[in-house]
Amino acid sequence: MIKKIVLELTHFTVILVLLALVQHQDLLVSPLVRFENMQTNGNYLHPFLWALGVYLIVGFFRLIIKGLMKFKNRK
Repeated sequence: MIKKIVLELTHFTVILVLLALVQHQDLLVSPLVRFENMQTNGNYLHPFLWALGVYLIVGFFRLIIKGLMKFKNRK
């Protein structure tokens, strides 16, 4: 159970980091400036909401593939 939770948190974190780097290329050059802008604007949750949305979409496709694989292996 703990192993599954750690795996899913790892997937979420990877999605979060990838989305942050794709949407904000300046994170590689000057991350402190980006974090200061985020703090002054007060938009702390939007990266997590974007990542959650993508994580749920990816999770939906993972469930479909898992179901198809179970159906295929049952025959």
